[in-house]
Parts: sequence; C-alpha cells; structure tokens
Amino acid sequence: MSTGIFELSIVILVAAGLGILARFLKQPIILAYIFAGIIIGAFGLSHVINKEFFTVLSEMGLMFLLFLIGLEIDYSSLKMVGKISILVGLGQIVFAFIPGFYIAQFFGFNFLQSAYIAIALTFSSTIIVVKLLSESRQTNSLYGKISIGFLLVQDIVAILILIFLAGVQESGSFSISGILMALLKGAVLFAVMLFIGRKAAPLLFDKFARSQELLFLSSLAWCFGVAILASKAGFSIEIGGFLAGLSLANSSEHFQISARVRSLRDFFVLIFFVILGSSLMFSDLSSITLPIIVLSLFVLIGNPLIVLIIMGLMGYRKRTSFLCGVATAQISEFSLILAALGFKLGHLNESVVSLITAVGIITITLSTYLIIYGEEIFRRFSKILSIFERRNKKEEFDGDSSFSKPIILVGGHRIGWHIVSHLSKEDLLVIDFDPDVVAKLKRRGYSALFGDIADMEITERANLGSARLIISTVPELKDNLGILEEINKAAGQSKNKPKIILRAEEEEDAKTLYKKGADYVLFPCLTSGQYLGKSIAIDKNLNILEQLKKKDLENLC
Repeated sequence: MSTGIFELSIVILVAAGLGILARFLKQPIILAYIFAGIIIGAFGLSHVINKEFFTVLSEMGLMFLLFLIGLEIDYSSLKMVGKISILVGLGQIVFAFIPGFYIAQFFGFNFLQSAYIAIALTFSSTIIVVKLLSESRQTNSLYGKISIGFLLVQDIVAILILIFLAGVQESGSFSISGILMALLKGAVLFAVMLFIGRKAAPLLFDKFARSQELLFLSSLAWCFGVAILASKAGFSIEIGGFLAGLSLANSSEHFQISARVRSLRDFFVLIFFVILGSSLMFSDLSSITLPIIVLSLFVLIGNPLIVLIIMGLMGYRKRTSFLCGVATAQISEFSLILAALGFKLGHLNESVVSLITAVGIITITLSTYLIIYGEEIFRRFSKILSIFERRNKKEEFDGDSSFSKPIILVGGHRIGWHIVSHLSKEDLLVIDFDPDVVAKLKRRGYSALFGDIADMEITERANLGSARLIISTVPELKDNLGILEEINKAAGQSKNKPKIILRAEEEEDAKTLYKKGADYVLFPCLTSGQYLGKSIAIDKNLNILEQLKKKDLENLC
C-alpha cells in the first residue's frame, strides 16, 4: 500500500468512527473531523501525515465548500433578505467585534491578533444552523426565516473580508494601494461572474444537463477554471470557487450540481478540519485556557444577547428574538477558514489558531443543544426575557387585545390561501408568520394575526378555545401537537371543544395526530389522491377533467 493511501486511510477511518459518535450525540459532523485531527495528533500518528499532500487536499476542500456556498446564494435569496436580516446581521458583527477585540487585548494579544479573534467571534455557522432548522422543520418559521436571512448577510461579509485579505496577501502588507487594487479586481471579477451567471451560464449548462455525467464534469471544470483565473488575478482558489458557484446559482441545474458536488466537498473539507484539529496538539493550550473559556462564554451568551437587544428594539417578540439569538451562539466555519488564512499570511501564530479552533469546538458543541432545546430554555426564562421586549411589538399589526372568531386558520400561504377563498371573512381569523401574507390578507378585508403559532402569546390572543373549527396547514408536527395541547388545555371537559383539522407530511405524523385527538388530518398526497380517484370514478367518460382544469386555472390566476 502506498504511503498516500495509508495516510488517507487513517484519517478516513478515525473520522468515520467519530462521525458515527457525533450523529449519536446530535452533533455536527465538523466536530468529528476536528476531533479526528486531535486524536491523530494525540496518538503520535501525525508523523505519517504528508503535510504538503494534505494541504493541497484541504485547499481543494475549502474551494468546494465556497463553491457550494456561492451556488446556494441565488439571486432570489438576495432579494428576500429584508431590512431585519441586514440590520441584525451587520449589527451583530459590529457589536460583537468591539467587546471581542477588547477582551482579546485584555489577554495580551496584539492589535492584529485581537482583530482576527474579534472577527472570528462575530460569524455564526450557516451550515450548522440551517441543518438543525431543517431537521426540526423550522426553516419556514418566523425565527427560521430571519435567522437564515442574517446568516446569509454574514456570509457575504465574510467573503468580502477574505477578498480584502487577498489584497494583503498579494501586496505582502496592509498597503492601501494593494488593498484597493484587490477590491477593484474583486469587484470586476464579481461583476463578470454575475453577468455570465445571468446571460451565458444558464444556456450553456442547460445543454450539459442532458447528460448527468457531463453536467458533473463540466461544473467541476468550471469551478477549477474560475479558481485558476482568480489565482492569476491574485486571489486564493477558495475565492475562485465561490465566484464559480455564484455564476451558476441562476442556472436551473444548480440543485443537481449542488447534490453531486456536495459529497466531493465533504471528502476534501474533511482534510482541512483534520489538519486544523491536529494543530491543537502542537500548541500549549495551558497558556490560553482562560481566554478560551472567556471567549467561548462571550460567544455563547454575548452573541445571543446582542441579537435579543437589536430585535427587541425593532419590536419583535421575546420568543422570536431569543430563538434567533440562540442561532448565533457558535462561531462559523468561516471563522476557522479566516484563522487558517491568517496563519498562512503570517499574521497569526499557532497559539491564536488553536484558540479560535478551541472556541469553535466548545461553542459548536454547546450551541447545538441550545438550538435543539431552545423552546424549553425559552419557557424557563420567559419572564426574565420580557425586559428585551418593547410594549409596541412588530409582531402585532393591530391594537386588538384578543380575537374571538369561530374559524381559525393557521398558515395562510399556498394551501391556506385556497381554503381562505371559500370562507366568510366575518367568521375567519388567519395566523401566519409571514408579514407579506398577513398584509395581503388584511388588504382583502380578512382578520389576520402576525406571529408564530408556537408562541404562547399568539395562541392566547387568538383565543383558540372559543373557536368552532381550527385548521392548521403548517407541516411541522411539533407545532400541530402544540395546537392540540393548547386546545385540550383551554377546552378542558367542555362539550363545545372545537373541531380540529391538522396537516401532516409523513404517515407516522398523521397517525400520531389522530392518536392525539385530531378530527381530520390533511395528508396532501393521500387527500389529493382520494379526491382525484373519486372524481374519476364518478365520471367514467372523464369529462370532469375539463372542469377540474378550469377550476385550477382560475385559482392559479
């Protein structure tokens, strides 16, 4: 067996074993990679690692990582980032940087090191937060949308900082001319990639999409080609990877490309985090133990507090603000990339890189549980968190203290919108976490309440127990179980308990909802299949299809 294969085998075997353990402990796989590096260093296996070979692989991993980030930042996402996301994203960066910088200075780090440390503390991990929100089916919740929005803003800022550092790398120092030239070249490359992404790439890759193998190969060729172009312009191949992904984000095949490249990214980025983890074993952590603890606490407590204050001042409820704040209680993969680049430029020593890596391990580990159990933590501290809530809340569109409507619909988008069109305006209250949906309903004369049904204050204002019928079109099992629990609590032993219609996405969820007391479960694939099947059975000549088509076209218009 060749040396390279032997080295790679050790890394993959250790990382795979720790990956299984991380999955069991509900931890991100990134931690498994870092701990794999720590174990390799601790047991003296690091001497078998070919540094030059693995450095090339790790750089490719970062290139593919940024390629996918660029690929997933589509233009519609940029348009969807609203004022709240921009203000929270930028505000959290500014107000976390200042205390982070002075904490680092207090512990004796020089100006440049303190700046790197402070910047590293400001970014939160989009990959980890989106994964946890997806697993809990909260990406479409109010706090989920806001969180993803401001994390996207932070990612863009992180990319700009990497471009800025590329100017430093090219000029060899913080010269104004070198940095301005790098920013100018970066702007030109960015504009060119956006132009190609809008005009040429969609047409070109539509042709390649006829063959999945050719699509995969051509997307890799495009990634490496743009990386080489960026390298010739004085940027790193990582920035080239991001620009290559950004240029393909507008193509209809970007989902297919992303799905195929993701495994490749996971393999190569594994090497980067393993090397990062192994570097911890060569640092004297005893001298930076206190800074690691203090900075970790700052990220775990300080970052959420900053978001709580910003969103509270903007008029959001304490629950929404708290859950958004919890999403920032870890540092990002960009923070680790920044530390590695700082070391490569000679701005940081191994001690500072190890400090940032250690803070990353601690905060990612603990924040995962904070996000998973965020609702339970919020309930425990709900009264204390009221100090962050303004009297005039943004999540209230009117001054009514409460509603009393016979029909309550939770979720006014898509399925909910078609239900709304058949119900009386006087009898209906709609609850939705999308302010655009609420505004649209209000313009058409419907009573609507802006907020998340999982928020106890929203359920109290809606007065669920007084309704005759409650319909929920939200797919999240947790939210629907909460509705059932709230109704059972409000109705008690009353015979006038409202009828309840809930939605489920999975068969097991539907069974659970029926078991818990739902009167009917809207299971889209089952319900639509039954409707179509009965319609065909009634009319064997299939004339009904024309009627169904006419109705659907009217609704689509």
